Amino acid sequence: MSNDRHVPVMLQRCLDLLAPALEHPGAVVVDCTLGLGGHSEALLQRFPEARLIALDRDKEALRLSGERLAPYGERATLVHAVYDELPEVLDRLGVPYVDGVLFDLGVSSMQLDEADRGFAYAQDAPLDMRMDQTTGISAAEVLNTYPAGDLVRILRAYGEEKQAKRIVSAIVREREKEPFDHSARLVELIRDSLPQAAKRTGGNPAKRTFQALRIEVNGELSVLENAIPAAVKALAVNGRIAVLSYHSLEDRLVKQVFAAGAANTAPPGLPVVPERYQPRLKLLTRGAELPTEEEVAENRRAAPARLRGAQRIRADEPA
Repeated sequence: MSNDRHVPVMLQRCLDLLAPALEHPGAVVVDCTLGLGGHSEALLQRFPEARLIALDRDKEALRLSGERLAPYGERATLVHAVYDELPEVLDRLGVPYVDGVLFDLGVSSMQLDEADRGFAYAQDAPLDMRMDQTTGISAAEVLNTYPAGDLVRILRAYGEEKQAKRIVSAIVREREKEPFDHSARLVELIRDSLPQAAKRTGGNPAKRTFQALRIEVNGELSVLENAIPAAVKALAVNGRIAVLSYHSLEDRLVKQVFAAGAANTAPPGLPVVPERYQPRLKLLTRGAELPTEEEVAENRRAAPARLRGAQRIRADEPA
């Protein structure tokens, strides 16, 4: 696998955002999306006195990044877990609070590059798309068994696909003749079912459908809905979180959690706002930051990235 494909997205900016929280001895940082370990390795290099806990649901990613991070020995703890399991993981490791959290929500380059995983629409592969291949249902099962109404909902909600109805009626018609098992047939069917005008805009016409299937198969948005608040809760005061999203649904979720944390929750009209209503978070980015043009030119996978950061400024009230 060529290295240029695995340049971590917005790496320098992520490190700079987290830096003030990670420069002290004994700082703990969590990489919730280890992947091939690019961000993790950079965190260990830049913050020599920090300890890293890294999560991934993909066993192959854990194996490969384990080799890459082996030189850091005890400083790196790698865990097979989905990122919404962060509270259980920290509990098991006896870590009450952490100083930094990083999420890079893109599909790892490795998953896109491995033909047999079925994430990529550019090459024919079995329609699997599970990030953890030991559990859950595959993309083929979703396509072959979900009622038409559910498929339309998924394509619209997760793929923002305007032609969802056309695509789904073609899928339903074709799956009765023969179930779907490979990506090339699906790509061709999507191409054939779209009107000319829709084919001319925005890259491969199958892209939105594949994104929608991937999110459904891996429960990505429901996992994220739990994971971001859990990560904020795990931050020590002055701890920082950075999240890289790659489509508007993810970015919107992150934005909502951060905005809620940064809001004052006092009932209107109080002359002085008591401590318990004060914001818990301070936003570190103005809106979502985008990659630079230079970075996109060097690494096309960075193009859709949106980065948001926040700092914990107050502890939760004791329950």
